[in-house]
Amino acid sequence: MAPTLAEPFADSAALTDFVITQGNGVKGLSEMGLKALPKQYIQPLEERMCMTNILAQESIPIIDMSNWEDPEVAKSICDAASKWGFFQIVNHAVPVEVLENVKDATYRFFGLPTEVKNKYSKEHSPSNNVRFGTSFTPQAEKALEWKDYLSLFYVSEEEASALWPSVCREQVLDFMKKSEVVIKQLLQMLMKGLNVNKIDETKESLLMGSVRTNLNYYPVCPNPELTVGVGRHSDVSTLTILLQDEIGGLFVRGNQGDNWIHIPPIKGSLVINIGDALQILSNGRYRSVEHRVVANGSKNRISVPIFVNPRPGDMIGPLPELIESGEKPIYKQVLYSDYVKHFFRKAHDGKKTVEFAEL
Repeated sequence: MAPTLAEPFADSAALTDFVITQGNGVKGLSEMGLKALPKQYIQPLEERMCMTNILAQESIPIIDMSNWEDPEVAKSICDAASKWGFFQIVNHAVPVEVLENVKDATYRFFGLPTEVKNKYSKEHSPSNNVRFGTSFTPQAEKALEWKDYLSLFYVSEEEASALWPSVCREQVLDFMKKSEVVIKQLLQMLMKGLNVNKIDETKESLLMGSVRTNLNYYPVCPNPELTVGVGRHSDVSTLTILLQDEIGGLFVRGNQGDNWIHIPPIKGSLVINIGDALQILSNGRYRSVEHRVVANGSKNRISVPIFVNPRPGDMIGPLPELIESGEKPIYKQVLYSDYVKHFFRKAHDGKKTVEFAEL
């Protein structure tokens, strides 16, 4: 039986086939003009965003990077990493046109015909490093998330040229390359804040030895209050550098209880957040904080995060400099690829992943 606008996809197998197997994603659902949210996307009450829990008067720090060598800038960044786990940077080294180009490229990729995008799905992609998908981990989720994505793990220029979609390849590579300056500046300041004054090659590869960029697409959603764009989670990265468009909808957990702070879009800014790997490496001094994205009933939203990570084969644990100075470790040494597998094996579940590394 064909789905109707009022009672779409009562049959879960039909929805899975349409959204995942055929590769229509939630963009395909959105473009059907559904009047009601398919039941597979209805989140339990405790996972929906309660608007009374939003701290309207609070905001995460906005830090001007134009004089990034000024000790006050470094202090602001280390303070934000300890207190909030999130901050926005303005007047940074990534040119505005690079940001605009990668946003345009994201729209171009998601505007491709379904059969072209589906060439990059788990079933059809020539490499695990290039993945078009939807939701987070559909096979492990009780309720699906209203998001499609293209995930690009960087190995080399040659592999990117051969395997990444041509409509977005150059723009993503340019965004990644131009961001590297900012990433190194931030890591230098954050390490100095831990009294790690020299980042040698070993340390650099531990902090930023692998990079993944996602293009995220959150289409217009019927009954957006019943679902999520992305559920509560913290990132598994060292740092995440996020470009968001002007729509808004990203919320970060506040410092007290179940309260959430909106991260307002600022043209030309980048949102930076500490990931679990840096929380572990810093022995808990820097915090990776839960965040989530709400669905939107009237506008399509995109975002482009760059996840800066250790290499899969690296062991991560509190940095030796911290332990040598007498700190008691609160995390054990774990293989980074095991940590990441643990994260992707389950649905989004707030900050639970980090328990995997606790002593």
